Amino acid sequence: MSFSIKQKVYQEVIKELQRYIERNNLNPGDKLPSERELSERLNAGRSSVREALRALELIGLVETRHGEGTYLREYRSFQTVELLSSFILRQDNMKDDLTFTKKILEKEAAKLAFARISVSDIQELKAILDVNSSNPLTKHRAFFKYLFEKTENLLLMKIWSLMDEFSHAVCVYHFEESFYNTLLKHYSERDYESIDPLFSGPSEGEQLRGIFSLDCF
Repeated sequence: MSFSIKQKVYQEVIKELQRYIERNNLNPGDKLPSERELSERLNAGRSSVREALRALELIGLVETRHGEGTYLREYRSFQTVELLSSFILRQDNMKDDLTFTKKILEKEAAKLAFARISVSDIQELKAILDVNSSNPLTKHRAFFKYLFEKTENLLLMKIWSLMDEFSHAVCVYHFEESFYNTLLKHYSERDYESIDPLFSGPSEGEQLRGIFSLDCF
């Protein structure tokens, strides 16, 4: 069996395992059937089942207890963050790509939220800036978390949240106070067209001078 075919098989086993867990309403702490039982129930080779369980264990979804078996674990996003850190960050340009991509998501959230931002929302965002004025990083996260919630796009928010957690291990950035206040001004004046340029530098891909702070480790 070639590597690509073998990989496809164990990926299908992972999907079947997910369906099995859902059908049987298994919860964190519940025990999974043995490799042999899973192999029979899923109609897959034991080696493929073993690879699938290893993959799930790697990202913290299951745990193997010596002499007891395999159990479901409660998923925590930081486990995925740690996994990403161990592999992706080996690429030289990943820090820049991560910051650039996260910034694009934040720009789109600011634009998507525009139609749903009310006067009371603007006041709430101003309160977030005031409460977190002494902590730029907390301020940035709380401000954009509010905007992502206003987009009513759960998937977009989940992706941003994961990238936000991941980025703190390598690069942290925030905008200066003038950025947030200017964005709120655009919301107040219903000036949608000015949101996009606010996130862009003097030229494409260039950081905003004077209102963007970036620290990488």
